[in-house]
Amino acid sequence: MVLQEAAPLKFVNHSIDDFAMQVTYCPDTHEGRLVYNLSLVKNEDLEFAIGILKDAYTTRVAASGLVKFFKSGERVEDFIVPRGQTAICTVCSVTFDGLLIRHGIPINPIGGGIVEIENRTPIRFTHIILYEYTTIDPLQVLNSQRLTSVTNVMRRGSGNILANIREFHMEAESRVGEVLDELSDSSFIGVLEVGMPNVSLLGVPVSPQFIAIAAVGGTNPIAAIKEGGRWVQSNAMKGLMDVSEMTEIRDY
Repeated sequence: MVLQEAAPLKFVNHSIDDFAMQVTYCPDTHEGRLVYNLSLVKNEDLEFAIGILKDAYTTRVAASGLVKFFKSGERVEDFIVPRGQTAICTVCSVTFDGLLIRHGIPINPIGGGIVEIENRTPIRFTHIILYEYTTIDPLQVLNSQRLTSVTNVMRRGSGNILANIREFHMEAESRVGEVLDELSDSSFIGVLEVGMPNVSLLGVPVSPQFIAIAAVGGTNPIAAIKEGGRWVQSNAMKGLMDVSEMTEIRDY
């Protein structure tokens, strides 16, 4: 009897690297592939979900306003949407990591967590799971624990949202600024806050000679749908999609 060697565990930081390296999205030309999250809602809750997606984009708690819907029975790569459900594909914030890499900026993904917001200003991470120590997406885990209050942030400007954080070397600061300038005219609105060299960001320490960037979690609108008492199932970093297949949520 020959025993097959078990596949090695794949931690989230490695998955982020794999997906980020495949991002070809260019904000200037609005072309290329980006990373998407896939979520499922019941067909009867679709209009409610669309309303949440619109509000999340308007109040800047979504990573982007781009979205793609798939009906029951339609195929999303190797996944077939179950009967009675609609699939919602939204932009994953790992797309931002891919944009940095495309500009020659190596990044170190740190982790994902919950950020406290007060008067629409990020205060601190209250919970964080480091990517290098988990095989399950941190935001998926934290969203299942009902720790968010995204709806409160959208309506009143204070509450808890999903966010993630990564770091880059301080020598690349000007190049990161160029990327942020490119994004200013795009539908990607996911950057939450940029730190300073050797200084913790929202309570999360950074490596010596590095700068941290916090970004809004792409699954915040899904968390808000769940807060509304509706059934929803989410899969982070589901795959890559050409941006031409997606539509602005404000067009619905």
